[in-house]
Amino acid sequence: MIFRLASESKATTLRRPMAWKRKLSGGVLGVIGFMLSPLSWWNDAIVNLPLAWLFASAIALIYRPAAEPGSKVFDALVILGYWLTNVLGFVLMHKGAQQVLSKEEKKFSRRELLKDVAISLAYTGLIVLLLKLGVLKPISEYFAKR
Repeated sequence: MIFRLASESKATTLRRPMAWKRKLSGGVLGVIGFMLSPLSWWNDAIVNLPLAWLFASAIALIYRPAAEPGSKVFDALVILGYWLTNVLGFVLMHKGAQQVLSKEEKKFSRRELLKDVAISLAYTGLIVLLLKLGVLKPISEYFAKR
């Protein structure tokens, strides 16, 4: 006696069983990427700059020269942190869109990464300006008595 699977006759019409998980995870990656990317006017002030400042402040707790008033190291760390959040945002958005829109997983190309890096460099100029104007500085300078 041979027992046949119920799905055996429908094998050619079945969808990939986990496609919804790939689409859901791609959607989550896309939303997180959008929150980190500089594509909306509000997320830099609410998401990227605080993350970049926290990144620089955390390193300043370990690396003392970064915590000194007027530290160029702190300025560079804020710029690096901001830049990293932007690049990560573009990469996550691109990867999320690929997962949602494509039927198969694709690798991230070097050319796409370079494009994301170039766009992020353009926004770096804004952060340099904020640092030079004294808007962004180490935590200790905000609470220092003058």
